Parts: sequence; structure tokens; C-alpha cells
Amino acid sequence: HLVESGGGLVQPGGSLKLSCAASGSAADWAGIGWFRQAPGKEREGVAFIDSSGGRTYYADSVKDRFTISRANAEPTFYLQMNSLKPEDTAVYYCAAETAFPSVQALCRTRPSLIGYWGQGTQVTVSS
Repeated sequence: HLVESGGGLVQPGGSLKLSCAASGSAADWAGIGWFRQAPGKEREGVAFIDSSGGRTYYADSVKDRFTISRANAEPTFYLQMNSLKPEDTAVYYCAAETAFPSVQALCRTRPSLIGYWGQGTQVTVSS
């Protein structure tokens, strides 16, 4: 249902853009976004957007550096990551649900409560 692309190795201060292509139409999804998991740490919510693109939510750790958006005509979603830091290094997973109270709730919920996941993509920030 979710196919990710993007990721890779970037120096601190650099930028990367992740993409997530969802099946069906954007209206099928209550919210789509990203979680990430660093080695030895729990999976954590990063950013989510609703199907209309009108509501977004960001974790405090990425606010003002990351931007989540959606394509106009297709159910494809993007995470633009700027001013990357070594602590942003993790496997990033696209995640989505068809019904959830809000994008804030999606971003802050336990990963076990989210039913749809991408395959994950590695983001490494290192000099």
C-alpha cells in the first residue's frame, strides 16, 4: 500500500527528500506521514499530514526543519528534510491510517496502532 523512495547519506546541515506513494486515492487515508527508528531506540513519530493537505503535525525535534506535503493530483506524499543533524540518522518509515482522530494523534500514537507501513529507508547524517 505504501512505497517509499529517497534517503541516503548526507553531511550535517544538508537536505534530503523522502517520497511515499500510497495506493488508491488521497481521500482514502485519514493521515500519512513518517516514523523513524534509530539503532537501539524506539520508533517515533516525525510528521503527519491529512488527506486534504490542510493539517500537518511535527515532532518538536524536527519542527522548522522538516516539511511534509502532498502532490496535487496523486496520493504521493513528501518529507523535505533540511538542516539535517547526526541525530536525525535513522530508518524512516512511511506510515498511514484510514481512520484516526487527528494527525497529531497519529504522530504521537504507539506504532502498533498504525496499520499501514512502507518498507523503510535509511537516512544517515554524517561527515
